[in-house]
Amino acid sequence: MKKPSSKIRDEIARLQEQLKAAETREAERIGRIALKAGLGEIEIDEAELQGVFEDLAKRFRGGKAATTGGRKGGNASESSELAAQDAAGAATSRTAEA
Repeated sequence: MKKPSSKIRDEIARLQEQLKAAETREAERIGRIALKAGLGEIEIDEAELQGVFEDLAKRFRGGKAATTGGRKGGNASESSELAAQDAAGAATSRTAEA
């Protein structure tokens, strides 16, 4: 028996709410980890930071990164490397202070 369209819409709405809740949990988890690593204290453009996160995701996926178009202009790999160095430096300096 086929489902009526109203039930399908209700199911889609329920799944969208579940997706929203899952994304919120994931964002909060990643945010907490980033703050602990000292990323909240460094000055970095969001596009550069997204590029670094994309490179990190690529590293853990075994070289298969999805592109989201978050990088803007210039040499994206160079800016990502600089941002990664900045992030690593911030984490290192924070560890040295402890």
